[in-house]
Amino acid sequence: MTKLRLYSRPDCHLCEVADALLDKSGARPDIERVNIEEDLTLVRRYGESVPVLQRMDTEAEIFWPFDEAGLVRFLKNKN
Repeated sequence: MTKLRLYSRPDCHLCEVADALLDKSGARPDIERVNIEEDLTLVRRYGESVPVLQRMDTEAEIFWPFDEAGLVRFLKNKN
């Protein structure tokens, strides 16, 4: 399974929804969670766009909203 990075922030309901989708996909053990509020550069980059999921192999990103089917496509796509 591809290693992933989930950009999020505390008390983010949508981030919790994204986490639940990741649970369904079976990707949870390979996820690095990053609180964007701990890095001003990340706050500027992602702001209110979280949750954002990044593939660590290609650095491709998928921004919210995404559903289970979109997540599966993202995880399978190596481009």
